Amino acid sequence: MRWRPRLLAADPPELLVYDEATVCPYLQGRDARMPLRVPTRMLTPQEFAERLRVGDRRQGVLLYRTSCPSCQACEPIRIDVDRFVADKTQRRVYRRGLGRIDVEIGPPELTPEKVALYNRHKAERDLNADGHDIDEVGYRAFLVDTCCESFEIRYRVDGRLIGVAVVDRAEDALSAVYFYFDPDFEPLSPGVFSIMKQLELCRAWGLRYLYLGLYIRECPSMAYKARYLPHERRIGGRWRRFDRPGARPDDMSEET
Repeated sequence: MRWRPRLLAADPPELLVYDEATVCPYLQGRDARMPLRVPTRMLTPQEFAERLRVGDRRQGVLLYRTSCPSCQACEPIRIDVDRFVADKTQRRVYRRGLGRIDVEIGPPELTPEKVALYNRHKAERDLNADGHDIDEVGYRAFLVDTCCESFEIRYRVDGRLIGVAVVDRAEDALSAVYFYFDPDFEPLSPGVFSIMKQLELCRAWGLRYLYLGLYIRECPSMAYKARYLPHERRIGGRWRRFDRPGARPDDMSEET
C-alpha cells in the first residue's frame, strides 16, 4: 500500500509529507529516516523554541527530526551562551575577522550572486554529492522559504560577498540553519567567525541558546561543532552537557 501524507496533532497541527527510509546523507552505507513535516501556519517564536528543544531542525518550510531505526549517530547540539568560553583560536579568528569582514543582517533573499556562491562552495569543497548545481527555484525552497522567523547574515570583504549564514530565531534562541562561503577566503576561517558572530547576537538580544544543528562524531563536516565548549547534546531524549573535549557519555551532566 502506497504511503500517504497525514495530519499530525501538534500546536499548530503539522502535515507529515514524507516518512520513508532513505540513504543516509552523512554516513556511508547506512539507512536514514527523517520524517518531513509542514506546519499548517507560520510558527510563533514560542512554538519554534519548543520544537528546537525536542530536537527539530528546519529546511525550507519543512521540519524534521532524525528517527533512524538502527542508528543514533545524529545528536542535536546547542551552546548555552552564558556558559560558553571561546578558546584561543576562536578568539583570534573573531578578532581578525572584525577587522576585515563587514556584516549585514536582513531577511533571506534570493539573488544570482548568492546562488553562484552557494554552488561554488559546494563544488570546491567536495560537498556536491549528486554533481548538480542548485538553481534559483531550489535555492529559494531551501534557504529563503521558511515556517518561522528567519534572517540571513551576509559577510563581505571590500564589498565582495564571501559568506552567507541563514539563521532562525526562537523565543530564547537562535538556530544556525546553513552557512556557505567563498573558498578563496578560507584562511579567514569564515565558519568560525560566523558562529562567533551568532553568539554575539544571542548575547545582544538576550537569548540563551545557539543551536548548531546535528553533531555526528563520525562525519568530519558535522563533528567540528564539538569544539565549542561547553555545549549540550540531546541524547536519549535529554539534553546533557559536555564540559571538555572528548567527554564520554558517563562524563555528562543533565542540563536543568
